Amino acid sequence: MANPGVGDQHGRPTSRLANSRIADSAEVSPTASIGAGSAIWHLAQVRENAVLGANCVVGRGAYIGTGVIAGDNCKVQNYALVYEPARLADGVFIGPAVVLTNDTYPRAVTPDGTLKSASDWQPMGVTVERGASVGAHATCVAPVTIGEWAMVAAGAVVIRDVPAHALVAGVPARRVGWVSRAGVPLNEIAPGQWECPSTGERYVAMDDRLRRAER
Repeated sequence: MANPGVGDQHGRPTSRLANSRIADSAEVSPTASIGAGSAIWHLAQVRENAVLGANCVVGRGAYIGTGVIAGDNCKVQNYALVYEPARLADGVFIGPAVVLTNDTYPRAVTPDGTLKSASDWQPMGVTVERGASVGAHATCVAPVTIGEWAMVAAGAVVIRDVPAHALVAGVPARRVGWVSRAGVPLNEIAPGQWECPSTGERYVAMDDRLRRAER
């Protein structure tokens, strides 16, 4: 059941739209923008000025940080942590318990032993491009970019950029193959030429980059 719409101090509607579904136990900032048809499930938190596009799903216990931007049709699964200033393009999948970090050199204290404050460090974001997937329990250490339609395997630790369509796995993550837009590993049919066994799409690899072959 959708949350009823709420208003600001002037009675204007805020982001909790009547055509989105926000669980009663979810915490969604009044300054967040939630697209039509999106669902925010139990115990999830969406922070101030976050923007989610249409038809997104934020699973149980997931965290969307302040100012994070996600496109349409994104899925952020249970207990994933998406820290600001992450950027998710359309159609991104973030698996259960994934962590997109924002502190490259984390410390609780400064060199003189005092507790670090917001002014003592600069958040760095993870960018996940269109259609890419990050598997369960993977960690992406900012700043990195996950290319279009790439696939990060479950449990991987990403410390460098991932090319489009790359399948990466391990700690640290390394490319172990290529995947199609359907997420299926490609078969090499000739040197530098690859084919999706499920869709028949063909791709050409050059200089550790993959592109769809022209028909």
